[in-house]
Amino acid sequence: MPKPDDLIVDIAALVESGRSNQMSLTVVTGGAVITGRLAPEAVWRRRVSDVLTDSDQLGEFSAVFNAPAKREGPPTHLHFHVARILQGTVGIPETGGMYRIAIEDVSAWTVGDFRYSDH
Repeated sequence: MPKPDDLIVDIAALVESGRSNQMSLTVVTGGAVITGRLAPEAVWRRRVSDVLTDSDQLGEFSAVFNAPAKREGPPTHLHFHVARILQGTVGIPETGGMYRIAIEDVSAWTVGDFRYSDH
């Protein structure tokens, strides 16, 4: 198992502390480029739960995301909201989605959220 980048772990820990939800990050993981804003895990779980609750087919999975995280120590995952997978000249989904990425799987990253412009 590769050792996660200490700097990105520190960024995730600061987001988890709840002091800021404004950190935008772009990561490369498994060949995909994902860009968006980080959220504390509890906030991310609550938002996913809300979406599932409103679904006729997936409502029963909502409770899984309401359960508190069961680990201690430094963060092991990044929790993105309003995030997009960058593909060619578009971001998928256009409106942003919810992604959970293992920090140890991040092969490259930069601070900031990439957006496309026609100008």
